[in-house]
Amino acid sequence: MPPFSDKHAVVTGAGSGIGRAIAEALCAQGATVGLVGRTKSKLERAAADFKKDWPHPAVLAADLSSDEEIDRLTSEVQQLFGEIQLLVLCAGEIAHGSVESAPVTDFDKLYRANVRANYRLIQNFLPILKGNPGQIVFINSSTGLSARPNVAQFSATQHALRALADSLRAEVNPRGIRVLGVYPGRVATPRQEKLYSHRGADYQPEVLLQPEDIASVVLNALLLPARAEVTEISIRPMAKTY
Repeated sequence: MPPFSDKHAVVTGAGSGIGRAIAEALCAQGATVGLVGRTKSKLERAAADFKKDWPHPAVLAADLSSDEEIDRLTSEVQQLFGEIQLLVLCAGEIAHGSVESAPVTDFDKLYRANVRANYRLIQNFLPILKGNPGQIVFINSSTGLSARPNVAQFSATQHALRALADSLRAEVNPRGIRVLGVYPGRVATPRQEKLYSHRGADYQPEVLLQPEDIASVVLNALLLPARAEVTEISIRPMAKTY
């Protein structure tokens, strides 16, 4: 039987990019996956592309910037699955600008989407995260390890997300829950395409990491025996383009 045939997973940001690729990888290994994202039609298109012999995913549209929506999502997951074994946090926002000129309102938006929303999700889902082991994955960014110019707001939220993952790991490891932080470099996603456009740079998706590359390393870590835990994965494209 597939290794995750008795597992339930929730993946945020599952409508496209890395989140969708991870959701597909989990389904291919037998997991029943809840696809979470803001836009229902986008999630439905993603679900329709899953292979017929995979467990049918659940479409769970929710605006994670809203506490009420997060609470509703939690109730819906409990009704559908009862408990979950895998929680993958892949949703988030990005903005650019110098510290001198970038609006603080953008910073507030990024904090709510990238840090606060994940904090609330973890608080809500920990009581139903079971299994041996239960597992939580934070899809962070290379800027969560090293900040660069004109992305201070985003990088600050990713550093905060790393701190949240590290503290959480120390708290929940004794309960048999593993916590993985993933720090990808440039990945060929719609968000990355917008970043290149913003900078006026030539977008060459074929030389970047692909969402499936990230899904592959995440899946390998999740499939390790319960005696082992990968805490961090840093992955970069071989070609360094700017």
